[in-house]
Amino acid sequence: MAQQAPAKRQQDLQSQYTNYKNNLQQLAQKIGDVEQEAEEHKLVLETLGPLPEDRKCFRMVNGVLIERTVKDVIPALKTNSEGLKKVLDELLKQYKKQQDEMEKWKVSRPGLPLMLNEADM
Repeated sequence: MAQQAPAKRQQDLQSQYTNYKNNLQQLAQKIGDVEQEAEEHKLVLETLGPLPEDRKCFRMVNGVLIERTVKDVIPALKTNSEGLKKVLDELLKQYKKQQDEMEKWKVSRPGLPLMLNEADM
């Protein structure tokens, strides 16, 4: 019975650690997705910039290709791009906060590296 308590504690610590790592990985994935989308917006804006405003272009909206002019599309792209930057900033703050929480959690548990698999840390 006495050995079950330390084993249970180690299992709980491992579970908490895994939760922290999974949350960080999910946030990192979201950050990567938003960064990629922001880069795509930037490339499209750079491509459309020198074109005449009355030139025909197409925009995908909810899976439907819509014909517009460059003049109509550029403001929407700029708005979306700015929104993506705000989302990215917020995700980066969340990631940093989660990372700091994990570090505090690790520091507040003496002997934690001995209990958890060193390869995970």
